[in-house]
Amino acid sequence: MGKDNFVIDAKTSESDVLYEHHYFKADRGQSPLRVDKFLMSRIEKVTRNKIQRAAKAGCIFVNDQAVKSNYKVKAEDQVKVLFSHPPYEKHLLPEEIDLDVVYEDDILVVVNKPPGLVVHPGHGNYSGTLLNGLLYHFDQLPTNANDRPGLVHRIDKDTSGLLVVAKTEEAMSHLAKQFFEKTSRRKYLALVWGDFDVDRGTVIGAIGRNQKNRLQMTVFKDNSQGKDAVTHFKVLERFGYVTLLECQLETGRTHQIRAHMKFIGHTIFNDERYGGNKILKGTNFIKYKHFVENCFSVMSRQALHAKTLGFVHPKTGEKMEFDSPIPEDFENVLQKFREYAQHKKLL
Repeated sequence: MGKDNFVIDAKTSESDVLYEHHYFKADRGQSPLRVDKFLMSRIEKVTRNKIQRAAKAGCIFVNDQAVKSNYKVKAEDQVKVLFSHPPYEKHLLPEEIDLDVVYEDDILVVVNKPPGLVVHPGHGNYSGTLLNGLLYHFDQLPTNANDRPGLVHRIDKDTSGLLVVAKTEEAMSHLAKQFFEKTSRRKYLALVWGDFDVDRGTVIGAIGRNQKNRLQMTVFKDNSQGKDAVTHFKVLERFGYVTLLECQLETGRTHQIRAHMKFIGHTIFNDERYGGNKILKGTNFIKYKHFVENCFSVMSRQALHAKTLGFVHPKTGEKMEFDSPIPEDFENVLQKFREYAQHKKLL
């Protein structure tokens, strides 16, 4: 059985074909764990009820055998979840989605992604993504190794900022090489919890999937797992309980800034997945609690923005650099902390 699709029986009709949407191989150290709990820790935005319904319908397989929801997953088990409709790769459709195009020529386009927009389809987001919009606005985008037309890199759904998209195979290869060889320039703004004893620094630590929570990435101090990752940071503004940083990526790992900042004890403000949506620094005064909660409501996402993007143009060889304005929600929270910090000084 391949990873593209799975047919129950050679005599089944087309409507009886099941398509693989999720595949996991349990870690070597996996302790026996119910398959429904195992999948909940690995699939984003899924309910236990949905998983149990899939098991009842015979759509959860362990080592190619259908299992019930109470099956105990063991070390190195192969777990697959199948559905009757094809996964998103099978039916990428153009959709009329407004794009904030910062720059465009015949071989590439730079877009400024708003917060809340998913970059490419995936589980729970089969439409309404940036990629669906790109397919509507641009014809015949080249396909990368992950079958995602035009995409050279990505940023998280709730991170805003700049992305470069390739319109030709030549541009795709040239830009991908720059990202791989770390010659592109990527700077982010991040509002993080806590103050710093230094004005600048570097975080070095391999990043890999968190073994206990597969929706998170974690830093492995001994580099025994994961991939090398380097983040340079510089303090831009100090507000006492939170700090505004400029982070420059030397590598481009999944959740790199989010994982590195948590690793050094400065979780990104309102980063729900990494625990930044709680008050991690500050006083117990009720007024301060209300103030922070108000900031959370003003910026209901992690305070991370891909502000600067630089690369060499694949055709002309020109060094290009783009800068995007701070989104309104981010600027509003910064202004609130500026006023709060000033008020504290006057007391």
